[in-house]
Amino acid sequence: MDKRYTAPTLAQQMEMRRKAVEDVLAHQEWSLPEAIRHLKKTMRLTTAELAKLAGIGFRTLQDIEQERSEGSVQTMNRIFAVLGLKLGVVHTAPNSTARQKNTMEHERL
Repeated sequence: MDKRYTAPTLAQQMEMRRKAVEDVLAHQEWSLPEAIRHLKKTMRLTTAELAKLAGIGFRTLQDIEQERSEGSVQTMNRIFAVLGLKLGVVHTAPNSTARQKNTMEHERL
């Protein structure tokens, strides 16, 4: 490791983690590989470090980051568990614009 690098304090690590989580939750349009790359960058982790923390192989994480693999749900949950996050299925409200279009078409008939 570079001698000029000083490891962040525990408080700094917690702040980086908080910021990483907020950013991922705020950008739902990001793909999973984009989210992982952002988490690594924000938390100042290498691919090897994140893979070790997540308990997955280096090559597996590298393939997901470079979009050569989508990764299983279990693998993605291991990666996101490092930050206390978990993939899930959520029920979304029906699209209001689709409802408006249907209503307008029924009115025309």
